[in-house]
Amino acid sequence: MTSLEHSPQQEKTHKTLLSVLVTLSCCHFLTDTNQSLVQALYPLLKKTFHITFFQIGLITLTMQLTGGIFQPIIGFYTDRYPKPFALSLGMTSSLSGLILLSLAGSYAHVLCAVALIGFGAAVFHPEASRIAHMASGGRHGLAQSVFQIGGNTGTAFGPLLAATLVVPYGRTQMLWLGAFLLLGIIILQKIGIWFQKNTHRLPSKSAAREHYQSLSPRRVKMALGILIVLIFSKYFYLFSMISYYTFFLMNKFHLSIAHAQYFLFFFLFSIALGTLIGGPLGDRFGRKRIIWVSILGTAPFSILLPYASLVWIGLLSCIIGLILASAFSAILIYAQELMPGNVGMVSGLFFGLAFGMGGFGSVLLGALADVTSINFVFYLCSFLPLIGIITAFLPSIEKKATDCPISR
Repeated sequence: MTSLEHSPQQEKTHKTLLSVLVTLSCCHFLTDTNQSLVQALYPLLKKTFHITFFQIGLITLTMQLTGGIFQPIIGFYTDRYPKPFALSLGMTSSLSGLILLSLAGSYAHVLCAVALIGFGAAVFHPEASRIAHMASGGRHGLAQSVFQIGGNTGTAFGPLLAATLVVPYGRTQMLWLGAFLLLGIIILQKIGIWFQKNTHRLPSKSAAREHYQSLSPRRVKMALGILIVLIFSKYFYLFSMISYYTFFLMNKFHLSIAHAQYFLFFFLFSIALGTLIGGPLGDRFGRKRIIWVSILGTAPFSILLPYASLVWIGLLSCIIGLILASAFSAILIYAQELMPGNVGMVSGLFFGLAFGMGGFGSVLLGALADVTSINFVFYLCSFLPLIGIITAFLPSIEKKATDCPISR
């Protein structure tokens, strides 16, 4: 058989399976809707339990740190011992947290609930990202974007759900989402069965390395360090928006909770759109270019935002979300290319960093808001995207061209 010929098994492996990717994306939607709903409820929780901005930050820290600590550990373990049925276990944990949060009678109950939600996300993301990688057929940017669009759309849907259902009618209405999470658990069992029948799609480390330029360990460490700083820049800014954008609008423009939630929804929906375009653009133009444009390109708009009128803030926030969101898929795939054959560990590490950076950022910014003001926090955070200039120091990694047909 010549190098240009492929066996039926190889041809099958090289197909991009959109049905699997879309299924994973839908489950990602449910997982991240659950997380986003927690953050969308901050004004309601603040009023119900009479807590400070610092305590709101602790809620985010608890949820994000639980996910941040466990994700790289789970990813490292499942790289060696894949556990596809763990996906349904993760969603079971998320469902348990949702039920506890809807019935929570104290601030301590809220912290326990969000810890369960964070752990559920920690189990879900690394293994789901690996299965998306398996189903990509080599189109890793596209696969990661399809997978991420579900999560980011879910993140956008949380505030809309809060504004239309939970804020007017109470936290017990969150249990409607629980019914969909239960359905997701059943669907993820089916995905686990698919995984068991398609283990040939998991490349060995030696096979994975053949597709990428090899870098010295020192350059790999340097590149990973730069990516971590970029994650810091992106997620400190992103979580300043997710956690405190509604408070900023309510304070500056005297909006109601529900009205402010609609602004947050449009910001988060723009993030979902940005995620969808970021991966395919990275496949076509290179990860480094997309990372550069995405993070540094956000800076002019983020710096203008705190000084704008309400209408312009809505428009600027959508532009920011659209540009900034395209970076994560590019960063994640770039990191996977730096360390081929370690998809679960790299995915867990970077999802974990995103969670952890966001959690610590929320606590620090909440404490700062208590002693200064929400407006000051937004002025300060507006300069964070300027850190994107260090993208210039990332080495270029070129992937060898492959022919990757798409299958439904």
